[in-house]
Amino acid sequence: MARAPNYGQERKERDRQKAAKKAEKLAAKVAAKEREKPEDRTSVEAEAETAE
Repeated sequence: MARAPNYGQERKERDRQKAAKKAEKLAAKVAAKEREKPEDRTSVEAEAETAE
């Protein structure tokens, strides 16, 4: 005998998977942006510390 479909549960599972994938992509994007940043400080930060 076939099981009765549980559309609400299936929808929740699809939404959960979609949200997890979106969060993973966002995390990868943030990590890529961090790697892109130059390691040296900007001149504004350096001037602020020398003025103190």
